[in-house]
Amino acid sequence: MSDTPETSDASETAPEEEEESNGTEAYADLGATTEAAMDIAETSMDRVHELVPQETLADRLRAKAVHATGDPEFQHLVRFTGADEEEPIRAGARAVLDERPVVTDITMVKAGITGRGHDCPVRKAIGNGAELAAETGMTRTAAAVLELDREGVYDGAVAVVGNAPTAALALADCIEDGTRPAVVVATPVGFVKAADSRERVREVCAERGVPAVTNVGRRGGSGLAAGLTNELVHVASDAREGEVSLGTPERSSGEGGEPGDGEMGP
Repeated sequence: MSDTPETSDASETAPEEEEESNGTEAYADLGATTEAAMDIAETSMDRVHELVPQETLADRLRAKAVHATGDPEFQHLVRFTGADEEEPIRAGARAVLDERPVVTDITMVKAGITGRGHDCPVRKAIGNGAELAAETGMTRTAAAVLELDREGVYDGAVAVVGNAPTAALALADCIEDGTRPAVVVATPVGFVKAADSRERVREVCAERGVPAVTNVGRRGGSGLAAGLTNELVHVASDAREGEVSLGTPERSSGEGGEPGDGEMGP
């Protein structure tokens, strides 16, 4: 039986196999740098903060999700898996401060990761595991995740999946088998397997004690995954400057897992 996500993964072929330079190195970091751009960015976030409370570290990621999607309701779709809802943010920020690798599923997510405020190596999974994909018939993204896992790349890393449900499912299998990322950010998008893959990530991460940030519903995508990951970098930068603490919060909204056991429901 044909599978929609497999088609989606296959559509990655051309861009993922292109050289990434193409004379565009100067545009690799697309953050706001001019005065006009900073004004736009600050005004945009001010409007987001009118819609999303800014009381906790988790609120910062909710705000980033709203900013990345342009949808105020998206704040209610973000899920945090951990001992409390802030654990994934603390774990991700600590990993950034420790200069652990950031590993994305595809090039688009990798391109969205900021190059400022951290010294973490950033790499993509796609492009690895070609022989495994050819031998088994699995998607290239799933094979790529399994290949990097065999190399031990995901242990202690910030593992990011923004596009391919099959990559999220493969990562969940790896975690179930003993792999321990510092944190998982998983927002694959689509109508087939996307929501199920994120649910699988939440379940496995809750069982295995791996902090995770995901979302519910059909929506998601590379921009959202990159935005959430970038906010982990920003939290790490603030912690480095002593502006936030990465210790266990005095107050939390719940524990890890589904709504009612740590993930904040709508």
